Amino acid sequence: MKQYVIDELQPGEIAKIVAYLENHCDQGGLQNIFWLEIPRDILTAVQAGHDSCGPHCSAVEVHSDKVVFELLVRGRKRIRCECVGYATRPQRDFIIDFADNLFYTALSDA
Repeated sequence: MKQYVIDELQPGEIAKIVAYLENHCDQGGLQNIFWLEIPRDILTAVQAGHDSCGPHCSAVEVHSDKVVFELLVRGRKRIRCECVGYATRPQRDFIIDFADNLFYTALSDA
């Protein structure tokens, strides 16, 4: 699995990150799993044509000392489909830019 991982985080930082994610992402079915929705204008042609699978998202997992941003884009309504795939360059840039913004915003006073 391709991932963007930020580790060596402190408990206070994790709490701020979770609060930020609760306000900017959908909560997943499990604790500390969030769904970052990928903007429609950067979906692949196949993903854009699969509205029934969407929304297309990337998972964000929060652990006790790290945050993992999956570089896999998948539809939330279907586990296996041709529209699931590793992030394209624009999608990857979006995910990493979101992560950077999260850290600059949520941890600016950390």
